[in-house]
Amino acid sequence: MSELNIKQLEIEEVSTKNIYFSIIESLLFVTGESLKLSEIANILECSIDFTIELLNELIMKYEEEEERGIKIIVTNDEYQFVTKSCNSEYVQKLLKTNIKQSLSQASLETLAIVAYKQPITRVEIEEIRGVKSDRAIYTLSEKKLIKENGRKNVPGRPIIYVTTDEFLKHFDFESLGEMPSLEEFNKEDLDPSIDENETD
Repeated sequence: MSELNIKQLEIEEVSTKNIYFSIIESLLFVTGESLKLSEIANILECSIDFTIELLNELIMKYEEEEERGIKIIVTNDEYQFVTKSCNSEYVQKLLKTNIKQSLSQASLETLAIVAYKQPITRVEIEEIRGVKSDRAIYTLSEKKLIKENGRKNVPGRPIIYVTTDEFLKHFDFESLGEMPSLEEFNKEDLDPSIDENETD
């Protein structure tokens, strides 16, 4: 194949990918929520592998172009548009609300325990913390950072808690496997804002 033909194929490939990029952007924009990889692939009528390739390239484009105010995040094979954290104070002015919800010391401790010990029950959390944790569990559930995930097969059948996809998004993890090891763990790394008023 001549050099000219190879060049033409490369141009056509770039053009085709740009069309796919445009479609993906429209899908993510319209849904406003996360979209599953399989759903995007079905809509594009492309293979999963090729769709992943497209999404990874598009994510890189947004990361490389620093002037953009949004980026694409992926959590458990679900993709979503989000605003960049550097613009949070301006988004906050628009929405007239505090986007950055605070976590108390108690909630932060409880969240860390659930994240690293899940699935886990309230009693098991309290055994580790040494204090009652009802309020912290309620707060984390309200913020959708943890959720109930069935009951443990022991007397009393206590509720089991696990972290959510919202937890992964909140702390910018693609999966639980990206969490730092316990040896590396530093509460300040997870702390969006500490409210010292809550004690349990």
